[in-house]
Amino acid sequence: MAEATFKDVPELFEVDLGESLTARTESLATFRELGPPDLCHVVKSTGKSGQRELGSYHFVSGVDASSSASLAAYINSLTYAIEDNIAWFSKPAAWKVRNGCYCCFNAFSRVDVRVDVKIPGGVQAYVIDLRGERHEATPDIWQETYISALLRAILYSDDSSYYLEAYRKLDPITTPESELRFLQAAEALFDKGWQVGSDPEIQVASIVSNHLTAGIMKYFGDSGRYQPAANLFEKISAREPEVSSLLAKAYIGMNEEVKAVQIMSFAMKQTPQSHTLLHVQCDFLRSKGRLEWALKLARQAVNCAPSEFVTWEKLTDLYIDLGQYESALLTLNSCPMFTFNGRDMHRPLSPAKVHLPFHRAIGEILPEKTKTDDDEADPALQRLPAPGLRGTWARAYSLLTRLVSQIGWDELLKTRSSVFVMEEEYRMQKAQADIQKVTAVNGHGKDASVDDDAGKFVIHEDGTVRTLPDDNASTRGMLSPSSPSGPLAADGNDGPIPIPTIRVSTESDRATREETLVGHSSDNGESQGNGPQEIQGLEKPVQAAASEEKDSSDPSAASHQEPFSFSNKRLCERWLDNLFMVLYEDLRVWTIFRAEVVHFKTQHVAYRKTGLEWEILGDLGMRLHHREEAKEAYQRCLDAPRYSAKPWLKLMQMYAEEGDIQRTIQTAIRVAAYQYAEYTEMTFPTHIARSFFKLGQLHGHAKIKFTLLSMGLPEPILKIMESYSEYGKVFKIEGSDF
Repeated sequence: MAEATFKDVPELFEVDLGESLTARTESLATFRELGPPDLCHVVKSTGKSGQRELGSYHFVSGVDASSSASLAAYINSLTYAIEDNIAWFSKPAAWKVRNGCYCCFNAFSRVDVRVDVKIPGGVQAYVIDLRGERHEATPDIWQETYISALLRAILYSDDSSYYLEAYRKLDPITTPESELRFLQAAEALFDKGWQVGSDPEIQVASIVSNHLTAGIMKYFGDSGRYQPAANLFEKISAREPEVSSLLAKAYIGMNEEVKAVQIMSFAMKQTPQSHTLLHVQCDFLRSKGRLEWALKLARQAVNCAPSEFVTWEKLTDLYIDLGQYESALLTLNSCPMFTFNGRDMHRPLSPAKVHLPFHRAIGEILPEKTKTDDDEADPALQRLPAPGLRGTWARAYSLLTRLVSQIGWDELLKTRSSVFVMEEEYRMQKAQADIQKVTAVNGHGKDASVDDDAGKFVIHEDGTVRTLPDDNASTRGMLSPSSPSGPLAADGNDGPIPIPTIRVSTESDRATREETLVGHSSDNGESQGNGPQEIQGLEKPVQAAASEEKDSSDPSAASHQEPFSFSNKRLCERWLDNLFMVLYEDLRVWTIFRAEVVHFKTQHVAYRKTGLEWEILGDLGMRLHHREEAKEAYQRCLDAPRYSAKPWLKLMQMYAEEGDIQRTIQTAIRVAAYQYAEYTEMTFPTHIARSFFKLGQLHGHAKIKFTLLSMGLPEPILKIMESYSEYGKVFKIEGSDF
C-alpha cells in the first residue's frame, strides 16, 4: 500500500470504503456553529481487475470554496501528489486517484455542500441537509459556503486547543483581489452573521457579536490594517447603527481617535442601549486614564445587557483598576456563567492506516517525536485544575488571578470574608436563630391546653437544635444545618455548572496540611526540608456559605430559605467558591516551586525538572502574572530534547513584545518547523505573522529581512521565513516600506 500514498499530504486510510463520508453525514445535525474543517475523501485504484480500491481522507481549511470548480481543482491537484514507486527491475501498476469528494459545511444554512469529481469524467455539486437528503447548490448557498470556509480558516488557524489528525491548513487569502472578494461577500451576508454563532463568552449572538465580525476583526486586526474593515463597517453602520461600535474600534486601531470619538458620540444618540458601543467608549477612556468615567459606562453596559458575561467582566476589570476590590469580588460573583461549547469536531474513526509524511527540509531541526523521561511530570503538577477551565470559567479565573496579583492572597481572603458569608458565620447565625426560636417556643409561646411535649425544641451538647422525637421532623428539615464534606460540597457544583470537583492534593484534613506540603515540595526525592517554612503564609481558604438547594436561575430563592439574613453580606456562588480552591492549588504549587528555587540557589545545587514540568510551571507563572519567572521556566524547557511547540511559541511572543529581533526570529524558526510538521502551510493569520508584524512596526520589515539573511539559514527554511515579509509587502502592512 506504500505507493498508494500522497507525497506531502497527510491521509487516514479507511477500513470500509466511504465510511468517513457516512460518518460526516450522520454528524451534520450535531454541528452547532461554524462546523468542522472541510473533509476531502479520495478513492485510489490501480485499474487492475481484482485489485480492491482504497479510500483515504484528510481534513483541510483555506481552500477557496466559492464554486464547484475551485473545489474540484483541489482534488485534481492531489492526482499529482501520489508517491512514485520506481523499482529498477519492473514498474508496478501505478495507483491513481479515480474519484474524490470534497465536503464543506455551510454554517448559515446548516447544510453540507459536496463536490464529487470523477477522473476522468465530470464534476457534480450538490447539497446534503441535516436529514441526509440531496438538494441543488444555488449561488446563494455557494456564497454562504465560501464565507463559512474562510471564517473557519481564519478562526481555527492558531487555536492550539483545536487538534485534528491529518488536518492541513492552507492560506485562505493570498492576493488583494481575493481579500476584496472576501469583503464583498461579508457585506452581502453581514445581516445573517448572527446565524453562525459566537464566542463561548457571548450568551446571545447579535449582529455585532458573532463569528463573522470576530473573523473580520481578527483578520484585519492581526495585521494592523484596519482601513478595509473600517470601509466595510462604514457602509453597514448607515443602516445598522449598532455596528458603529466596530467602526469606532477600527478607527481607534488606525490611531484616528478624533474620528472614532465623533462616531461614538453620534451612535450613542441613536442606540443609547448598545452595550458593545458602551464598551468601546469604556476601553477608550481606560486607555486615557479616565477610570471613573469608564466605570460609569461599564455600569450602564451592565444595565443594558445584564445577562451577558462580558458586561460584568468589564465592570469587574474596572473595579480592579480602581482598587475597589470588594466591589470587584461582588461583581465577579454576579457574572452569569454559561456552559462551554467548544469548536465543532468530526467524529473520530479508527483508520486502517495513518500516513503522516514528514517535511524533511524544515522538520530536521525538530527533536524526535518519541516519548522520553522529559514527558513525565510530578502528579501534583499534572493534577492542577486551572488548565482545564474554558470559556466564561477561564475568563472569570483570570480576573481572580489579576486580583490576587495586585493585593496578595491574604488580603484577597480578607476581602472575601468581608463581602461573603463564610460557612462558620452561617452556622453561628443559624444556631443563634434556632436558640431564639427555642426560647420563644419553650418559654412562653405555647398554649397551655396543647400537649406540652409536642413540638418542643431541645438544644444538644454539640450546639445543634432538634425537636422532640414525636414531632414531624420532615416539616422542619430546613432548620438542620447543612454540612459540606471536605474542602468542597460533595457535588462541587451548583446546578448545571461544569466546574470540576476540586480535591486539594491529598489532604484529608487541615491537620495534615504541613506534612503534605513537605511531601510535595521534594524534588524527585531531593531536599525534603525546605517547604513548610515558606508555605506557612499561604492560608487555605475556608468554604463560603452557599445555599446548595438554590436554583441559580432564581436569585431570590436564597432569601426564602432562611429565617434570618446578613444585611451587609452576600452568599458566594458555588462556582466562585470552587475557583478560590483552584487558585489556592495554583498558588500552593507556585509557592513551593519558588521556595525550592531559592533553597537550591543558596545550597549552590543544580535545580532539575523534566521538560514537561518546566512547561507546566511556565504556564502556571503566566496564569499568576509572574511573567519573568514564567519566561525563565520556558527557557529551561528548551534544554530538554522534547517534542513540544509551546515553549518556543510563548518565548517568541514575549521576545516580539520586547522588540528583540534576533531572538524572535530564532524562536519563530522552530515554531514554523512545528507548524509545517503539523501541516500548517499558511502564512497568515498565524502567531508567527503576528509577532513579525509587531516587530515590523518597531524596526521595519527590511531590518527583519537582513537579520534573516545574516543567519545563513538553509534555503528551504529561509524561503518559509521570508514568506511573512512577502505577505507584508503584498498587503502593504505597516513597516513593509521601511
